[in-house]
Amino acid sequence: MEDYRIVADEISADVEAGRLRPGDRLPPQRRFARERGIANSTAARVYGELVRRGVVVGEVGRGTFVRAGRPPLETALAEPGGATVDLELNFAVLPEQSALVGKALEPLLREDVLTAALRPGSVSGSKQARDAVAGLIAKDGWTPEVLFAGSGRQAIAAAIAAFVPMGERLAVEAITYPVVKALAGRLGVQLVPIETDDRGLIPEALEAASVRALYVQPTLHNPLGSTMDEARRIELAETVRRMDIPVIEDGIYTFLRPEIRPFAAYAPERTVFADSMSKRLAPGLTTGFLAVPAAWTERLAAAVRSGGWVAPRLAVEAATRWITGGTLETVERAKRLDAAERQRLTAERLAGFTLRADPQAYHCWWELPEHWRAETFVAAAARRGIAVTPAAAFAVVPGHAPNAVRLAVSSPPLETLAAALDVLAGLASGRPEDAGVD
Repeated sequence: MEDYRIVADEISADVEAGRLRPGDRLPPQRRFARERGIANSTAARVYGELVRRGVVVGEVGRGTFVRAGRPPLETALAEPGGATVDLELNFAVLPEQSALVGKALEPLLREDVLTAALRPGSVSGSKQARDAVAGLIAKDGWTPEVLFAGSGRQAIAAAIAAFVPMGERLAVEAITYPVVKALAGRLGVQLVPIETDDRGLIPEALEAASVRALYVQPTLHNPLGSTMDEARRIELAETVRRMDIPVIEDGIYTFLRPEIRPFAAYAPERTVFADSMSKRLAPGLTTGFLAVPAAWTERLAAAVRSGGWVAPRLAVEAATRWITGGTLETVERAKRLDAAERQRLTAERLAGFTLRADPQAYHCWWELPEHWRAETFVAAAARRGIAVTPAAAFAVVPGHAPNAVRLAVSSPPLETLAAALDVLAGLASGRPEDAGVD
């Protein structure tokens, strides 16, 4: 066994035995190397191994700390947890929308219509379905070809598989959607983190990277809440043209800001726009779709088919009726009002703290006070029945997460949300030693 793993085993044993407790800070790597009589490079490998095992967590500019708890075995944000108040998963289902959705499906229950809808689906769907989705997302002359997948996640997976061979590199924002990290691992793709600022991904940082494609969230970034301005979109479009790389645009939250042109409208010849019905309507009613340049239609269709990601025909037919009958527009309009109210409430209850959020988003990024660490805060919130997501779930590079958490504010009733935010505000105002975190 290599020496660094022996040392990592010793530190892990100290944690298991309670000699090192959750929240304890490990020495800086150079001091650790001197104390152990090992090389600085070996100390770096020890710390990296401890991060990989989930024993410690590194925070940029702060140091390396013993975790408050082991990371979950499942991918973060994969399934609902057992918390009383879930501020982790971000799905809004409005009380009045079920009646609207059900009414729109009544014609689909006719025997002849249902019989047709129960036949095998296809990645291209029907012309009516393609036209409905194209009309839903088209902007200022950008009218793409449309393909269908079972969900937004499957649409993204198909796009990655189409453009990034196994072992190759995909550029993403340094803080990104956790599911993309899991998909990349499954597909054997290496993620390359690209620096961002308040305006989104920095084109100069992208151009310095050697990658096969780019995955980006230019509108209502999850988790940061930022939206790329038009000047940055134009600059990024020029950059990807010079680099001659395809772009996978995650447009899952664009319905909350319909006035903003998608990035695909600035680089239509090389951008695949991925979206679904899960946020627009509900997670149990999802159908994914890909808006693609005409030249790439067959390439993307082959990726959807080979991955087994073709959408069921019944789901596509239902989505088409929700779009063309006006149900989707009604629900989206109500959700924009709902998101704005929840952001207003969040800003009010967490006044005085450092929040980053779009006033139309269903999530916000909370940069925690200096005396709290994200892992410890998440553990303390969980003891009070509130689930929030630590920044580490979104960081591409393990151990390089900001000291922050994401709050998904879409699910709880407003009164429940307000009470939960009050609890979190009180928690953040105190100190970890007062919170009863063992």
